[in-house]
Amino acid sequence: MISTINGDSNVPFYKELTNQGINATDIPVIAFSVGEEELRGIDTKQLAGQLAAWNYFESVDNPINKQFVEDYRAYAKAHKLPNASTVVTNDPMEATYVGIHMWAQAVEKAGTTDVDKVRTAMAGQTFAAPSGFTLTMDPTNHHLHKPVMIGEVEPNGQFNVIWQTDKAIRAQPWSPYIEGNDKKPDSPIKTTN
Repeated sequence: MISTINGDSNVPFYKELTNQGINATDIPVIAFSVGEEELRGIDTKQLAGQLAAWNYFESVDNPINKQFVEDYRAYAKAHKLPNASTVVTNDPMEATYVGIHMWAQAVEKAGTTDVDKVRTAMAGQTFAAPSGFTLTMDPTNHHLHKPVMIGEVEPNGQFNVIWQTDKAIRAQPWSPYIEGNDKKPDSPIKTTN
């Protein structure tokens, strides 16, 4: 089964799978928008083996990610965030972290916070991300090149990455499956300076 359920709506979906006694060997699910945060509120023992496709999982094993997770946990405790002792990182958090750092790099390159100048400076920015990949802001369409990972739910609510791309993949700004998209430009709308 393919699940496109988004965010917190995943919680009742996965709880009901468990209530019905359905596990990954009965009906395997691959989700495109479920991560560690949503699973944190569920007993994941019954969900072991279910799959998710993302660009990042907290369990990725590399020094940058270990520091990212450690820093976030320390921040959560220092600022007394709700459930600080059980916080997790997830794909949207990693994406935000990367985006903020790339924006700061672009501001430094542009020498200003002027939107049009920062947008121009954003093209081609790179950043060593917690995912373990160096991500690139596409110089023509301003979409981020990211890896693709498939993670398998573990009983502890984390994901075991069972497959990933060898490199970050260039995003296509337009779906090739929609008629007329082949005529759309690959670059963003030009702005005036």
